[in-house]
Amino acid sequence: MNAGDIAFPNLGIYLHDVPVYFSIFGFRIAFYGLFIGIGVLAGLLTAVQVAKKTGQDPDDYWDFAIWAVIFSVIGARIYYVIFSWDDYKNDLLSIFKFRSGGLAIYGGVIAAFITLFIWCRIKKRKPLLIGDTAMPGLILGQAIGRWGNFMNREVFGDYYNGLFSMQIPVAAVRDSGDITKKIAENIPEGANYINVHPTFLYESVCNLLIFALLLLYRKHKKFDGELCLLYLGGYGAGRFLIEGIRTDTLFIPGTTVPVSQVLALVMVVFAVAADIVVRIRLKKLKPAS
Repeated sequence: MNAGDIAFPNLGIYLHDVPVYFSIFGFRIAFYGLFIGIGVLAGLLTAVQVAKKTGQDPDDYWDFAIWAVIFSVIGARIYYVIFSWDDYKNDLLSIFKFRSGGLAIYGGVIAAFITLFIWCRIKKRKPLLIGDTAMPGLILGQAIGRWGNFMNREVFGDYYNGLFSMQIPVAAVRDSGDITKKIAENIPEGANYINVHPTFLYESVCNLLIFALLLLYRKHKKFDGELCLLYLGGYGAGRFLIEGIRTDTLFIPGTTVPVSQVLALVMVVFAVAADIVVRIRLKKLKPAS
């Protein structure tokens, strides 16, 4: 298997010389960044379309997106650095080397929500309405962005040789620490590739299903903020399951507890509890017939 190859042998898919980057006028552009950019643009355009259909001002979403993107990138980097501190503590300047990789989607999402509430307070907008409008676009952007991980040969799971098994050359793996003992033990004799779960694909498909659910349920929501809760619950549930088979998990410092699974579980519990509480309150406020 050549260094640039990626295959899904049990599906009969063999891709050759898949590039990590391309060059324009001698300047390297990583496909990872390109997919992130496409995801952001697709998400923003989706939010603008939803805003138009619900009688909102689309310009609000273009304005909000500028701040959300900036602070989401910063948040994604901060989150990653915090839970990978051993990799940065002896070289603090490397924290600012974004091109070397190291962004965590959870940090970006947290920063986006914080930015949402601050921006809405300044602009005197309804944060839950803005949030509901933006949620389909956010999860669509995440679904697209995951394909940047595919191009980087990262965010894969443990050894797997089933239907969706993905083969990538050992030499192409960005971080050798992602190759677990189980993966290494199952490398065929004389082979230079590994068989793993394509967890980036699982999450991308999961996100697309949530995207469809949010669009279908949008007209039936009972209160502002309900789509935000559906996003938190749906994404949290999917991420909790997928994170259990990933090999690049970030842990709570000093423990072997995956921080992403803990946060995912918190999201699910919060979403379900908040939805129940709001529905009970709305029922009490509903006048008796």
